[in-house]
Amino acid sequence: MRPASRVLGPAIRLIFSAICKIDAAELERLPGKGPLIIVMNHINFLECPLLYCLLYPRDVSGFAKAETWRNPLLGLLASIWECVPVERGANDIGSMRLALEALKRGRMLNVAPEGTRSHHGKLGPGREGVVAMAQRSGAPIVPVATYGGESFWRNLRKGRRTHVHFRVGEAFRLRPGSPGRRKASRAEATDEIMLSLARLLPPEYRGVYAGRPFTFNRLVFPNATRQYPANTS
Repeated sequence: MRPASRVLGPAIRLIFSAICKIDAAELERLPGKGPLIIVMNHINFLECPLLYCLLYPRDVSGFAKAETWRNPLLGLLASIWECVPVERGANDIGSMRLALEALKRGRMLNVAPEGTRSHHGKLGPGREGVVAMAQRSGAPIVPVATYGGESFWRNLRKGRRTHVHFRVGEAFRLRPGSPGRRKASRAEATDEIMLSLARLLPPEYRGVYAGRPFTFNRLVFPNATRQYPANTS
């Protein structure tokens, strides 16, 4: 962890606590050490700095679009949090290498499989990069769903606090794919990773995964204990 994080994390947390009402007790379910891939839905700018600050002093990194560093302030924050720059729309091998190195050093890595912000909070289709990352690193995956942040800018203009919720699911690993079905296995695993997020969200936030059964054949939950609501959407 860079020294600046010791000041930045608590300071940003204090600011957000003043303008948001944060329901984050479930983040205590995340392990205190060891490499971990966090998969999280991506609504807007809010959830990433909130997650980093709420998990302080755990080392958490994630991906940031390369153009983030063109903004002096955002670039500074991304550098302090040691974010991995990624070129959007490209098969960025360098970003994958940096992400795997972070996991090898025992860091948490926050990944948004949707690849872009939804703004409205409803889940969009997942991309397959997280599957390759999990397979190459061997790191466990934990789904962390967030909702409520889609109202942030509207509430801020009206002087209202935004209620932001975080929900944490069970850790899992990927079952090896069948020989000769590598592409299909990646697609199936991606689909199930997104379903693991969907079942943490209220039905109105499940987006393209609404109404889908929560059936998991490619994910292995070694310590599953939590009870989840049925998919009633």
